[in-house]
Amino acid sequence: MATPSGSWMQEFNEASKLGDEINGMINGKNSLPPSGPETQRHLSATRRKIAILRTKLDILQSLLTALPSKQPITGKEMNRLQDMLKNLSTKVNQMATTLNISSAANRENLLGPDKKTDDDVVNRASGLDNHGLVGFQRQIMKGLLI
Repeated sequence: MATPSGSWMQEFNEASKLGDEINGMINGKNSLPPSGPETQRHLSATRRKIAILRTKLDILQSLLTALPSKQPITGKEMNRLQDMLKNLSTKVNQMATTLNISSAANRENLLGPDKKTDDDVVNRASGLDNHGLVGFQRQIMKGLLI
């Protein structure tokens, strides 16, 4: 059975280590204050590393596609490598989702809960003509800008 290219496995191992590092950074976020410059720097560094890891995954996918032409590889081995890459990609997407969810929670901490619900706005606007809707929209915008 042919073994995969050494450079591909080396790249994959580096990407996997970076994924573990990012996971540690996400878990370490809990030890930081809920907001502040240190927390923002930490989140920015984590997002930056996720972007780097996604680029590495794209490169790995390209290398994997070109691997059979450079080195004979069995279908079983190719499937194994593709599964490894897919699992790491799924892990990265889950980490990115975790960060996006936490940033949505931070929005509420910064701005407070949304005061107007969509149903309230629809109910208030339902009987208005065009002129009334424009006036209503201006009132809402003034409330958001002040």
